[in-house]
Amino acid sequence: MSDSLDFIAPVENGEEGFLIKPEFKPKSIRSFVIRAGRITVGQKAAFDTWWPSYGLSLYNGAIDPQVIFGRAAPLVLEIGFGMGDSLLEMAKNEPDKDFIGIEVHPPGVGKLINTAGKEGVKNLRVYMADAMDVLEDCIPDASIDRLQLYFPDPWHKKKHNKRRILQPAFVQKLRPKLKSGGVFHMATDWQAYAEHMLEVMNVAENYANLSPENGYSARPEYRPITKFEKRGERLGHGVWDLLFQHRP
Repeated sequence: MSDSLDFIAPVENGEEGFLIKPEFKPKSIRSFVIRAGRITVGQKAAFDTWWPSYGLSLYNGAIDPQVIFGRAAPLVLEIGFGMGDSLLEMAKNEPDKDFIGIEVHPPGVGKLINTAGKEGVKNLRVYMADAMDVLEDCIPDASIDRLQLYFPDPWHKKKHNKRRILQPAFVQKLRPKLKSGGVFHMATDWQAYAEHMLEVMNVAENYANLSPENGYSARPEYRPITKFEKRGERLGHGVWDLLFQHRP
């Protein structure tokens, strides 16, 4: 079975869905679990229609953002965009910037490119692959103006904390991809994970906390409030934003 997105195979009942495999390096270590391999007929149609316009392949290697988007513009990259609602809203609200999203779950990718295509959004591209594979093989050094990691899986059980994507080694692998002065923006609704993020980032080499107190930052206006976040606010749940600038 091919690892390429070009391989789309019907599952046992072709009317129920189709299997689409994200792109991965062999034996690469991942901090997530593939929860959904099936997509609906409508979502498959979205891939057929819109992937040629929005999809980027891990196997094509390093990209030149100016070539991909046909212009020179600030680049925003988001790791793990979920269903893509907030990423799409940001792309529409900031037409002066170009956006690349990375996600492994096909339903979210299909939904995002389908909506973006229907709404004519031009400043957005998508990888359906492991984030570290994409960063290592495809994203040029010193190319990202803003790197976003919103509401990653908290792996809240202590025995699973090592699976959290935000770890010292991961942070240092991100650093070369940021421009000097580029910002790494994290957000989480788990206080224990927020504390972990702050602990890791406040001692990370060549990162400076943009909070004057070296704590959490106010939510920037560019980050939309999701429906999930609004529901959490009504229930009294907190959300923590962290903004760190790359300072070589």
